[in-house]
This record gives sequence, structure tokens and C-alpha cells, in this order.
Amino acid sequence: MLIAFHTLGCKVNQYETQAMRRILEQAGYQTAEFGNTEALPDVLVINSCTVTGESDRKLRQFLRRCRRQVPEGILVLTGCMPQAYPEKAAALEEADLVLGNAARRDILPRLEQYLANRQRVVDISQHEKIYEPLDIDEFQGRTRAFIKIQDGCNRFCTYCIIPYARGRVRSRRPEDITAELERLAAKGYKEVVLVGINLTAYGQDNGLTIADAVDAACRVEGIERVRLGSLEPDFITDETIARMKAQPKLCPQFHLALQSGCDATLKRMNRHYTTAEYADLCRRLRQHFPGCALTTDVMVGFPGETQEEFEASCRFVEEMAFSRVHVFAYSRRPGTIADRLPGQVDTAEKARRSKQMIAVCRQTAETYAERYIGTTVPILLETPYPDGSIDGHTDTYQTVRVKSDRPSGSIVNVKILSRKGDELYGEETL
Repeated sequence: MLIAFHTLGCKVNQYETQAMRRILEQAGYQTAEFGNTEALPDVLVINSCTVTGESDRKLRQFLRRCRRQVPEGILVLTGCMPQAYPEKAAALEEADLVLGNAARRDILPRLEQYLANRQRVVDISQHEKIYEPLDIDEFQGRTRAFIKIQDGCNRFCTYCIIPYARGRVRSRRPEDITAELERLAAKGYKEVVLVGINLTAYGQDNGLTIADAVDAACRVEGIERVRLGSLEPDFITDETIARMKAQPKLCPQFHLALQSGCDATLKRMNRHYTTAEYADLCRRLRQHFPGCALTTDVMVGFPGETQEEFEASCRFVEEMAFSRVHVFAYSRRPGTIADRLPGQVDTAEKARRSKQMIAVCRQTAETYAERYIGTTVPILLETPYPDGSIDGHTDTYQTVRVKSDRPSGSIVNVKILSRKGDELYGEETL
């Protein structure tokens, strides 16, 4: 029986797909990515995202398309959408099995239950209060592995449904992080990314901090780079920074979720910091990690955002001189406070603001990339091209293209010769 997977959403979802794949493979099933096999799958597992209303709309479309493509196949819907909206998910009749986030590790018995009696299964239970024991020993299709170390969020930003989809903060034990990375190192992985729903909340439930997770990852022989996923800025203390600085394997790239560069907008979002506090954190990170890359997410068109507030956000983003920024327009999410706020910004205005903010961010990204010209840096080789070149990334996550006959997953030294936009070009050196 062939089981295929399709993952929507974040790096945590991608990790959880790998974990479900491992469970089924250990039971003897053949697995693949949907679309990466000539044969139609007998079972298709869709790991869903529900960050925006648009995510749900696309999911419904995808389910209908899959049912047409595999009319006799078994469709399994799991992930955040069923957990956040159990009644809506249960009503999606295209899915033969509907499993919430709390039922991922039960995918094997639930699938075999369905195969035994062909009765539709809906299993959406409440989250447990402890970290869910999922494991992987490889990350198929990736030269770097995403490692989930934390789940849940206690923040309740006004635009976000994720606390309902993921529950409260739960943290993985450091010894389990080390054990998983030892298995990955044995498979040849050299770089790993620690990910979570609210990564810097790691340890709030067991008296630890994100620095303990970094220590656990960095002690693994064979792992040469440890990278952090998206970070909330209000949990990073001076002690945490000092401990992370002591780990030479930690990549000096910090993705600090900003969302807005305007204090009034941040307050309506129920973010737990001011722009002054955010700027101070950036200063301290740059002081302890000279030349580090600071990347971020910025939302435009949040309800009530005036032109003056938007311009203040643009100025702040420019002042912070980020090396990379993900700009996105606010999308209404039913069930959140922001969906009911007055002053909803129309689609055309959100598109205009996105374009303007992207232009600001492009300039700071190119300025940061320029400093690499003439330097020699190690890069992790990742994506090969027919012309013999291959893309890779520096420890600060700058994209570099180079000619090399080394395989993906290798780390090589590259002298940077030029750039196009914020993408760098170089030649391999000894």
C-alpha cells in the first residue's frame, strides 16, 4: 500500500509530516510525497495549516481536487485546521479520516481501523499538557533538517488562531533533542534548524530556556551548524544571549518576528513589546554577534492601521536594516479578535502598502549582501542546477550560487565575487 503526504504551512508541520511518515514506514507501509510518484497513492495524508481564512479555502479546494484525482483512495486530513475548527473539518466529506493535532501519533491505529471496517473516522481530542513524543531519523528531500523542540503558544495575539490549534506551551526534553540529532548526524546531516510554534517560550513549562535546547543540539558530534527558527523578541534575555554566544556551532542569524514597526499597531495586535524594546534587542544581538543577520516578518494593513502608522512602520523597518524580510498583508481569520476590529483595510490598499514595504526591505537586504563581496565564507550546498552550479547558504542564511562538483549537504568555502540583488555569486576555494 502506497501512502503519500502533502504538507501545508510551517516548518513545524513539515517536521510532523516526517514523524508520521516514520511511524507508517516502521509498520511496513511504502511512503512518498504526493506528486513525486508515478503511481497514484492508496492513501493521501494532508497535513493542514489554518493561519488564515485563505488557508482554509485553499485546503477545501485541494481536498476536492484530490478526491477527483484519487476517487478510490483514502484521504486523511490532519493538522491545525481540524484542531482549530473541529466541526468545520468534520463536515469536509471528502476526507475519510479527520485527525486533530493531538492524534498525529495515532495515525497508524486510526488508519488500520478505517481499513478494517471502512467507517469514517473523526478523532479530534484535546491537547495533552506534556510534549507529544514524535521522532524522526531523516528529513526526506532536505539537506538541512527541521527539528521540532516546542509546541503551543500562550500569547493570544489578536490576529492569531494558533493557540487554539496548538494548545499551551510544551517543551521537549534536552536529552531527547540530543538523541534525535545523533540519529540525523549518523545519516550525514550537518545543519539542523530548531523549530517550534513559539520557540523562545521553550522551557516555560519545565524551568529551562531556549539556551538549554541550543546546548543540547550543539553537543552532538557531526552536526556542524545549529540554526534557530522564528523567535518572539520578548523572551530573549541577556543571559540567554550570553549562553548562545558561547556555542560556536550556532548560526548568527536571528529571525525576530516584528509584525509592525508602530507601537499603536503592536498594541492592537496584543504583541508584548514596544519598538524601543525590539530595537534594543537588535542592538544587543549585534553587539554579541558582530555581522549577524537579523531577519523578520512584517504585516501591513492590520485593522486600524492609518497611513501615518504605516509610514512609521516603514521608517522603523528601514532603521533596523534587516537582511531579509517577509512582508505580508493582514488576512482576516474568523474566530480572532482582529476579525471583529473596526477599520478593516481594503484589499487594494493592503496591496499598495505591501509593495511599498517590500521596496524598503529590498534596499536593506541588498545593503547587507554587499558586505560579503570579497570575503570567503562556508556555505551549505543545497540546490543543484543543470549548468553545474549549485545554490547554498551561509551561516547567516545568505543565498550563494557557486560552481561545484560536491554533493548537496556538503559545506564548502566560497569566495564571494559579485551579487545580483541580495543573491551572491562566488567560486569554491580550498
